[in-house]
Amino acid sequence: MSEQTIALVTGANKGIGYEIAAGLGALGWRVGVGARDRERRETAVAKLRAAGADAFGVPLDVTDDASVAGAAALVGESAGRLDVLVNNAGITGSAPQLPTEVDPATVRTVVETNVIGVIRVTNAMLPLLRRSPSPRIVNMSSGVGSLTRQTTPGSDTGPIAAAYSPSKTFLNAVTVQYAKELRDTGILINAACPGYCATDLNGFRGVRTPEQGAAVAIRLATLPDGGPSGGFFDDEGEVPW
Repeated sequence: MSEQTIALVTGANKGIGYEIAAGLGALGWRVGVGARDRERRETAVAKLRAAGADAFGVPLDVTDDASVAGAAALVGESAGRLDVLVNNAGITGSAPQLPTEVDPATVRTVVETNVIGVIRVTNAMLPLLRRSPSPRIVNMSSGVGSLTRQTTPGSDTGPIAAAYSPSKTFLNAVTVQYAKELRDTGILINAACPGYCATDLNGFRGVRTPEQGAAVAIRLATLPDGGPSGGFFDDEGEVPW
C-alpha cells in the first residue's frame, strides 16, 4: 500500500471541492478527484497536477450504486486504502422551494444527492477507510442546516429552501449517527460549514472564496487521533445544531 496519505473528495472538479482537493494535495497527499463529468474531471486533475499535486481522477456519481462501487474498486486498486473521505458533492435543487410550492420530486432529488449519496459513498469506502491508521470523514454541510440558526430571530440564513436546507439538517443528523456507531473504531467523522462562498451553486453570490470555504474541511481532514467526532464546525468553531 502507498505510504502517502490518500484522500477522496467527491464533487471535486470545481468550487469548494476543487479547493479542498488542492489544499490536501498541497500537503503532499495523493488526492482522488471524484466527479461525474469526464471532461471537467480530467481538466481538474490536470490543473492540480500542474500545481504539483498528486491527483487522480475517480469517475463518481454519488446517486448511482454501480458508479460508487466502481469508484471504491478504483481507489482500492490504485491506493490499497483510503485515509480521508470528503463528501462534498451536493445540489441545491430547482425553484420554487417555498414549502407550500415545492415539488416533492425536487425534495426527493436533493435528498438523494445530499444525504443518501453521502451514505452510499461512505458505506462503499468504509472497508478502505478501516485499513487506514487514522481515518477521517468530512461531510460538507451548511449553516442553513442549523435549526438553531433557522429559528433565531434576526439570524441570516438565506432564502426559504424546503429542499436544500432540510437536506443539510438531515445530513447533520446522519453524521451524528455514524459517529455513534464508529466511536470505538478510530474513524472520526464530522460535518463542516464552509460559509457563504461564491460558487455556481448559488450563482456566485457568496461573500467568501471557495478557498476560504475549503479551510474547515482541510482542518477536519487533518484532525489528530482523539480529535472530535460527530461535531458540526465552521472556521470559528462549533456550529449550533
